Amino acid sequence: MSTFAHQALIRDINTSLKPFRSSQSEAMKGFAQLAQAAMAEGAISAKHKELMALAIGVTQKCSGCIGFHVKALIKLGTTRQELDEMLAIAVYMGGGPALMYAAEAVHAWEEMSAAAPAAA
Repeated sequence: MSTFAHQALIRDINTSLKPFRSSQSEAMKGFAQLAQAAMAEGAISAKHKELMALAIGVTQKCSGCIGFHVKALIKLGTTRQELDEMLAIAVYMGGGPALMYAAEAVHAWEEMSAAAPAAA
């Protein structure tokens, strides 16, 4: 089971990056603009783009990526079935190591879904 509390991990990453964001403000603005442009609704929906980003985070073994993208997917109304199907593809493409991070993504989903306000 994952040892990460993903909400705390996201908070810690943001706190740790604060000085870097200040010292490298132009680079960080550029990164934020790239992210915003890449994730915008288009021929592929924002939700599907977030699912792809999470799949990459799982296969690249990035706990921070898992936290940030699971949070975004919950906000976008992704279902658990959509998450599970995407994770199956990530495991197919990434093998056993991706399976370990898929378990982490499921843990993050459960943690953050429980904390998310119920849909109206």
